[in-house]
Amino acid sequence: MVYAIGFSDICSAAERLDGIVKRTPVVSSPIIDERAGRRVLMKCENLQHVGAFKFRGASNALALIGDVSNGVCTHSSGNHAQAVALAAKLHGVPAYIVMPSNAPKIKVKGVESHGAKITFCEPNLEAREIAAESLMENTGATFVHPFNNENVMSGQGTAALELLQDQGPLDAVMAPIGGGGLMSGTCIATRGLAPDARLFGAEPLGADDAARSLSSGEYVPQKEPKTICDGLLTSMGSKTWPIIRDHLEDIVTVSDEEVLEAMVILHDEFEMVVEPSGAVTLAAILKEGFVRKEGIDRIGIILSGGNVDAESLPYKM
Repeated sequence: MVYAIGFSDICSAAERLDGIVKRTPVVSSPIIDERAGRRVLMKCENLQHVGAFKFRGASNALALIGDVSNGVCTHSSGNHAQAVALAAKLHGVPAYIVMPSNAPKIKVKGVESHGAKITFCEPNLEAREIAAESLMENTGATFVHPFNNENVMSGQGTAALELLQDQGPLDAVMAPIGGGGLMSGTCIATRGLAPDARLFGAEPLGADDAARSLSSGEYVPQKEPKTICDGLLTSMGSKTWPIIRDHLEDIVTVSDEEVLEAMVILHDEFEMVVEPSGAVTLAAILKEGFVRKEGIDRIGIILSGGNVDAESLPYKM
C-alpha cells in the first residue's frame, strides 16, 4: 500500500522544523504508572508553541508551499487556526482563518494575538468550507488543510518521532484521533523507528467515527458529534484514514467524564493544563479494558494540546 506520506517525509520535516518547533518534554508519574499497570510516558504537546502539536504541521506546510505572498487560509475550531496564524506571522504573510461561532474563547484570542483575520461561521463543515472558499477567491490565499494534507501530516508525525528517539524502545504508542493528521503521522513515525510497537488511537464516545470505521473496516463519516473534546469533532480524511485503518490495533473510546478525570489527574500530578482533546489518551489507557492488555510494559502517549477556557476546567486554577 502506498500512503500519502512515508517515514522519510517525517524525517525531512524534523530537520526542517529544527529550531522552529519546541522539542517538548516527556513526563511520567508513579501514580499514573500504578493506575495504568505499566510505565506511561507522556509527550507534552500542550507545551508546544500555540499550546498544541498543530504548530508542527502548519510550520512544515508553510515552509513547503513556495510562494505564500498572498497569504494562507484555513478553517479550524482553534488549534490549527492558531498554528497557521503563528506560522504565517513568522513568514511575514497574511492569515485568513475561518472559525466556528462556538470556538473556545482562548483559541479565538490566540488567533487574534498573531494578527490573523478571523471570519466566523456556523459550527458545521459546510459553512466552514464555503467561507474558506470565499476568502481564497477574494484574497488569492493558499489553503492549508487542518489534516488531509501530506505536509501537515508529516509535520505532526515529528511529535512521535521525538517521543521514540527520546524514550524508546516502547511497546506501544497512542495518539488522539480527530481528522487523523496526528494519528497517521504517529503511525508512520512509529513504524519507521519501532516497527514492532503496537499502535492505538483514543477517541471520545461522542465522536467515535474512527472507532466505528476501524471496527467495520470501512470509512464511517462523523455525524452530529457531541463531546467536550472540541478538537476531535471532525471526520478523518481520505489521506489519513488508510494509514489509520492499516496500522492501528485498536481505538479506545472514552466518556467525557473519563476525560475530565484525566484532566484533573494531569493537573494534580504535574500542575499542567491539558485540554479535553489532549487528555483523551490518558483517559483511554486508564480504562479497565486497556489496563488488562498484556505485553505492554512501556507505552508512549501524546497529550496533544492545552488550550481550554478557564471556566471549562474541572478544577480551580
